[in-house]
Amino acid sequence: MEPDLFTAAAEDRREKDPASSPLAVRMRPRTLDEVVGQQHLLKPGSPLRRLVGDGAGGPAGASSVILWGPPGIGKTTLAYVVSQATQKRFVELSAITAGVKEVRAVIEGAKRAAGGYGKDTVLFLDEIHRFSKAQQDSLLPAVENRWVTLIAATTENPYFSIISPLLSRSLLLTLEPLTDEDLSALMRRALTEERGLGGAVTLPADAEAHLLRIAGGDARRALTALEAGAGSAIAKGESEISLRTVEEAVDRAAVKYDRDGDQHYDVASALIKSIRGSDVDAALHYLARMIEAGEDPRFIARRLMISASEDIGLADPTALPLAVAAAQAVAMIGFPEAALTLSHATIALALAPKSNTATTAIGAALADVRAGLAGPVPTHLRDGHYKGAAKLGHAVGYVYPHDVPGAIAAQQYAPDAVHGKRYYEPTRYGAEARYADVVEKVRERLRGSGPSGG
Repeated sequence: MEPDLFTAAAEDRREKDPASSPLAVRMRPRTLDEVVGQQHLLKPGSPLRRLVGDGAGGPAGASSVILWGPPGIGKTTLAYVVSQATQKRFVELSAITAGVKEVRAVIEGAKRAAGGYGKDTVLFLDEIHRFSKAQQDSLLPAVENRWVTLIAATTENPYFSIISPLLSRSLLLTLEPLTDEDLSALMRRALTEERGLGGAVTLPADAEAHLLRIAGGDARRALTALEAGAGSAIAKGESEISLRTVEEAVDRAAVKYDRDGDQHYDVASALIKSIRGSDVDAALHYLARMIEAGEDPRFIARRLMISASEDIGLADPTALPLAVAAAQAVAMIGFPEAALTLSHATIALALAPKSNTATTAIGAALADVRAGLAGPVPTHLRDGHYKGAAKLGHAVGYVYPHDVPGAIAAQQYAPDAVHGKRYYEPTRYGAEARYADVVEKVRERLRGSGPSGG
């Protein structure tokens, strides 16, 4: 028997008390106008509008679409809205449990419905990335000939997980992550509407902020946590879902952290100072607080990159490449997996040998420049490639280092005003001990007082 999208659930809800359904189910949008977020996909004339009947007829009928985005941002919701609003047959398959046999059954049913009743079929295929190439191939004739209109949902990059012929026959619609404003609007609606909580409780700002952090951009998670908090408040005879009630209901403490206020900077500062102080456990504590509070992982990664140069530098030359690699990984994968990468980088930086000489060296050089200690570039270092440069003495007398033993030529590089100044004073911590030995030998050679060999 062909599976019908949401049919069994709808009949069950009609037979039983609607309030027994989870809040996230009760608050599913009934029309596209009720959908929160994804407004870039809901403009007049969009494929989704046409699917529910806004200009779907004629030679330019609604195209099959592939919905791509992370969990909890509305892929199944959009399919549900289409199932409620359209007059078409609506069939659901999940790539987790279905195979080619089920796909062919739906296609044959679509042909019969079109021929016998003039009724078009919309096939919603969830988790399409779980279909093999052969299984996806089985969809091609139906999509190409419009025996069905396909709505396929995926959390994986479709350019890697969906075959090119199917992509070329469908419109790829990218769903954007839900913002805090989107989720706030959704929770407010759930609090006040009769099909939701019907005004039985209110939600103060601090409790709402905690629910938003828990949700992490996932609408289902936001409504599930809201329902748990509301149930707890009602059971205690309270008309307000306090922050404490939310913490108890979802078993997750609220982190005292304001992403736009002092806590944002204080905890970030404590993280970097703990890394500088080589206290790996304290550093991990502050990292955990930032992660739990929903801090932007890219902000944390940027701070770690700065720390790699500011506090470690040449004591461990691998620190900066490691921090940069962590930042790139974080930008690609996002939370929750990005927490592992940030932990990796934080531990490595905290336990690395420390040196702030890169910081003090550029600071001293900048101070001299700002104080006016600059002066003209020595003539033998000036550009000598243009016509007439030699007449001005530019590049005359310059010794090409690669022409001398050891590739270090004894000549003046700095302007007269700062000639002989020492900005870089290496430590003997970690790998920088090697640089401490090298820099003294190089300075001697530049003065012409060192050995002439390499």
